[in-house]
Amino acid sequence: MRTYGKALSVVAAAAALSAAAMASPASAAVTIKMERVYSESVWESMGIQFTCPPNQVLTGRSHYGDERKQTTYYCSRILINDEQVQVHAGDWTSPQRESRSDYSAPDRQVIVGRWHQGDENGDTRYRTAALYWQGRQVMLTDGNVSGEYKESSHTWQADENKIMTGRVHYGDENGKTWYRFATVSFAG
Repeated sequence: MRTYGKALSVVAAAAALSAAAMASPASAAVTIKMERVYSESVWESMGIQFTCPPNQVLTGRSHYGDERKQTTYYCSRILINDEQVQVHAGDWTSPQRESRSDYSAPDRQVIVGRWHQGDENGDTRYRTAALYWQGRQVMLTDGNVSGEYKESSHTWQADENKIMTGRVHYGDENGKTWYRFATVSFAG
C-alpha cells in the first residue's frame, strides 16, 4: 500500500512539472518599454545625414516651413525586461525623389536615419536597422500608416511601443506626408 502511495506521489509530481512546463510560455512574457531620449534638428536642404545615436531608433519627426528650415528627428531606445535592445544599422538606401517618395523598411527592420538634399526635387535616402535582444531578432507587428500631415507644418510621434518603419511624401512643402509604423514585440 505504501508503494502505491509513493507511486501516486511521483505521478502527481510529474503531472505538476508537466503543467508548469506547459505554462512556461506565459511565464516567459516580456515587458517592452520605449524611452524617448534624443532629438536633433538638422537643416533639411543641406544634405546632412541624420542617424539616431547607437542603439536608438526613429520614433518621430517634425518639420515647419520649406526646405530652408530645419527638420527635427526624435529617437528612442527600446528596453525589453529593462535590458536595452541592440540596433544593428545597415547602409543607406538608393535615393528617391522627395516629391514622390514612398519608402518602407524591409521586413523586421526599422528606420534609424534619413538623408535629404535640396528641395522637393532633391534626393531622400533612408537608413534601416535590425533589432536584437539576447541574440534573437525582435519582431515588429501591427504595421500601420498614420493620418495625413501637411509637410510644412507638422509634428508626428509614434504611439507607445511603436517605431517608424516608413514614410510617404508627395509634392513640395505644401504636400502631404504619411508615416508607416509598427509595434515592437518579442516572443519569449
